[in-house]
Amino acid sequence: MYQNGQAPIFILKEGTERTRGKSAQSNNIAAAKAVADAVRSTLGPKGMDKMLVDSMGDVVITNDGATILKEMDIEHPAAKMIIEVAKTQEQHCFDGTTTAVVLAGELLKRSEDLIEQNVHPTVICEGFRMACEKAVEGLESHGISTEGKDAVLMEVAKTSLTGKSAGAVKSFLADICVRAVNAVGQVENDERMVDLDDIKVEKRQGGSIKDSTLVDGIILDKERVHAGMPRSISDASIALINSAIEVKKTEVDAKIQITDPNQLAAFLEEEEGYIRQLVETIKASGANVVICQKGIDDLAQHYMSKSGIFAIRRAKKSDMEALAKATNGRVITNIDDLSKEDLGKAARVEQRKIGDSDMTFITGCEEAKSVSVLLRGGTEHVVDEIRRAFDDAVGVVSVAWEDGAVLTGGGSVLAALSRDLRAFAESVGGREQMAIEAFATALEIIPRTLAENAGLDPVTTIIELRKAHAEGDSKSGINVYEGGVMDMKEANVLEPLRVVEQAILSATETATMILRIDDVISSKGISSMGDEMDNMGFDM
Repeated sequence: MYQNGQAPIFILKEGTERTRGKSAQSNNIAAAKAVADAVRSTLGPKGMDKMLVDSMGDVVITNDGATILKEMDIEHPAAKMIIEVAKTQEQHCFDGTTTAVVLAGELLKRSEDLIEQNVHPTVICEGFRMACEKAVEGLESHGISTEGKDAVLMEVAKTSLTGKSAGAVKSFLADICVRAVNAVGQVENDERMVDLDDIKVEKRQGGSIKDSTLVDGIILDKERVHAGMPRSISDASIALINSAIEVKKTEVDAKIQITDPNQLAAFLEEEEGYIRQLVETIKASGANVVICQKGIDDLAQHYMSKSGIFAIRRAKKSDMEALAKATNGRVITNIDDLSKEDLGKAARVEQRKIGDSDMTFITGCEEAKSVSVLLRGGTEHVVDEIRRAFDDAVGVVSVAWEDGAVLTGGGSVLAALSRDLRAFAESVGGREQMAIEAFATALEIIPRTLAENAGLDPVTTIIELRKAHAEGDSKSGINVYEGGVMDMKEANVLEPLRVVEQAILSATETATMILRIDDVISSKGISSMGDEMDNMGFDM
């Protein structure tokens, strides 16, 4: 730039690109909308799947919003911010990722219309903030209690599974989800908690989805260490050991010089005696199953098999912790300290062949606070998608169990909030009123998208939905199967309150953050905004 006839002053590195004002806002909003459009067709029971192929040729087939966005190689900084919305939603609520992203994209689209009407972005952000607070407050009035109602939790799981590959067996998988969460859920100081790490999930291809099973114990992807050991043990007493069952190595480098063959024989005999003593200590404690986190010496394996002990070595630390919770045993470091009180209990421990590999099932654990689920499917891609669907379903059930409240789905709550916000906007006045009305319209993108993905006329459907809500039916949502609207509570379409609340909050926060940007300075290494839009298939 020139000042008073002086030479130009360069403050940025050569090759740096700078986009300012409305052009910067327009680019950022276009990028965010492109990301939202990429996942929009996957929303709802009639949503379609995406096939993603990475640079190595690996294929992922899914309609999970978070997975799609994670697999897409996106560079645009504003688009990355939208992906963060999906990540936050996935981590906090396990479901609703597509809803959050589509909502963020629609908020930005509506704000772009307001900017063209010369409404300042700061005013829009303030209006969005007020609308978001009012919407979150209004959610409580639409809540339905879940406490002690397994049937409600079942419907929450079914709603999450609907529209995914697992939709055909949603009742079967929903039952597994609810039983698993009820098994591991705990109440402390009137606070309900579910640690999903206590639900161990193993997947194996082969068989059908209905071969999946919930085990009141732990499934280990391991087999017994010696063929002479029994394949199954009933009324198992389990020793959990995290030290090696072998001759200890010295902490420092040491040499033993043997000058006489008798000394060598005595030395080997001493080693053998030490190993035998370890096995005798384990046997004396009453243990007939040993799960070891480290190695087991070949000689120890031999003595254990002769004693009829079932042993597994190199178990993962997470598996050891899960076993301790499931069997009420204690993990022991020093074998000499092993006693009967340290042993875990299980009705049965057995090795079974699942698919082409052997697995160990530890079942029949009384009051197990850690359980396992074995998921089956015809092919690797099917099993992977079933795992993603199951993770979402068990996640939303845990959220509903913890919070004790759910909402009706099918876009019913968002349509009700949209109606409330329009009434609220009239009481606010000023230019913020326009932003609140835009927010209210943006909320209707979810029922509109559900209608579009089901092949319904979105305009007619939204008019019907508004009419139903105007007549006082606040639980009316989109009937994607037969068209029109219906009572979502009667249809048992339910989702956790936290999922909708987090989607509204994170979408609003991200939209306002992007709106406040009026200057983008890109270093030489980052591709230009226009190129990025072209790569995403967005027509600028």
